[in-house]
Amino acid sequence: MADVVTGEAVVLSVRIAQVPSRAAALLIDLAVQGVALVAVVLVVTTASFAVDSSLATALSILLVVLVIVGYPVAYETTTRGRSLGKLALGLRVVGDDGSPERFRQALFRGLAGVLEIWFLFGAPALICSLVAPQGKRLGDLFAGTIVISDRGPRQLPPPQMPPQLAAWATTLELSQLPADLANAARQYLTRWESLSPQIQQEMGVRIAAEVGPRVAPPPPPGVPPYAYLAAVLAERRRRDEVRLAERARARAAAGHRTVGGPPAPPSVDPPTPPVHPSTPPTARTTRDGFVPPT
Repeated sequence: MADVVTGEAVVLSVRIAQVPSRAAALLIDLAVQGVALVAVVLVVTTASFAVDSSLATALSILLVVLVIVGYPVAYETTTRGRSLGKLALGLRVVGDDGSPERFRQALFRGLAGVLEIWFLFGAPALICSLVAPQGKRLGDLFAGTIVISDRGPRQLPPPQMPPQLAAWATTLELSQLPADLANAARQYLTRWESLSPQIQQEMGVRIAAEVGPRVAPPPPPGVPPYAYLAAVLAERRRRDEVRLAERARARAAAGHRTVGGPPAPPSVDPPTPPVHPSTPPTARTTRDGFVPPT
């Protein structure tokens, strides 16, 4: 991981592409370009019988330049930093500030690739990638770009509740467990199999020591850190799921009452006071007996 600072002074954490993945992407691109060069040879050979030799030579030079330089420049510009090889390996070229790759940067990388990859067989690119802090080759240094990985490491799902700790976990008080510490424990558990045994033990003990004072009661004697943290997080996840389910049921019940409740009573106009037959239609008697003149 590396931090890049955008033009708005925002720090972004990006995952720098490793040399093996970049080499595999380069091999895919070289294979595509090799097939295109074979097609160029066939086209020029066929055209040489119908056109002048100088024109055939110029056509061959133009097509070779388009394949070697035009392919990476055009593809990375239109796809915002991805060639076919990078697309297959989940890589992307971005600027040093994390912005998408521009045409100027793709052109610098393509022109530098002619020297360091095609003429010198990739030796300068490999050496520079191993020495540079962010794994840059010469083209990246000239263009001001870095190659990042869009694909994060595969993580296993959170572990389930250890059966021997299920009854104890139901008595836990978890209100004092902060979210950042729970996330740290979750990251440790999901990456547990990829860690060395020494790192597994050291990180487990350290994280369990931070979780212990914030969770009560303490675990039974002899429980390893991995099982202890798995039980705490599994119980925390179970309670969150129960809480969310109760809220969903409450919202559904409230919506059902609103939609399917009894209809509102119809509005009834107040009755019109009766008029005495002797009173003309244009005259109305007020409350105090006064009859307005007609």
